[in-house]
Amino acid sequence: MLAASSIVNPNLTCSSRASSSSDFVSISLRPSSVAKFGSSRAPKRLITVRSAATKQAKTPAEEEWKVKRQVLLEKRVRSVDVKEAFRLQNENNFVILDVRPEAEYNEGHPPDAINVQIYRLIKEWTAWDIARRAAFAFFGIFSGTEENPEFMQIVESKLSKDAKIIVACSTGGTMKPTMNLPDGQQSRSLIAAYLLVLNGYKNVYHLEGGLYNWFKEGLPAVGLED
Repeated sequence: MLAASSIVNPNLTCSSRASSSSDFVSISLRPSSVAKFGSSRAPKRLITVRSAATKQAKTPAEEEWKVKRQVLLEKRVRSVDVKEAFRLQNENNFVILDVRPEAEYNEGHPPDAINVQIYRLIKEWTAWDIARRAAFAFFGIFSGTEENPEFMQIVESKLSKDAKIIVACSTGGTMKPTMNLPDGQQSRSLIAAYLLVLNGYKNVYHLEGGLYNWFKEGLPAVGLED
């Protein structure tokens, strides 16, 4: 694909407009010689250049946190601490859904936890994906992640809509307001819980304090080497 600069004649004056919701940039071109000699009604030639780096439309997971939090509260998603989660898993047939990356899950997780990563390593090499990789690299992050587009499909293949689920990630986040965080703190597990209730799951709980607290409390854990 030719770059836009390689197909625009430098002897042409141009104006351009772009929409973030479109994959195209429209550029109106008029010969500079016409403009130079003062013809105000010279016909314009319109070319359309495809912008491969245009950002994709916002997904449900990218919704504003305030909106997600409100839905979670309306759907009565409950937060439980790690000891309560352990009791529910053992006494009430709750399933722990670990949404961390697969590598973190393999290092250690609660027994019988199911892993479906909500974010994965960036896979594609479109101009947009390359730009995102570069942005991560700028901050010294060379394993940039993206939303897993197959998250709900995989969850639905493993868990029925009436399953009792505790969603867990590393730190957990919170829906509880504090002085510094009046809307609580978003996390991967809360985003996952939001997607679950949007897709018809009704028995969704959230692990407050995350798996960091699970391991800190010395609760049972297994790893890939086990």
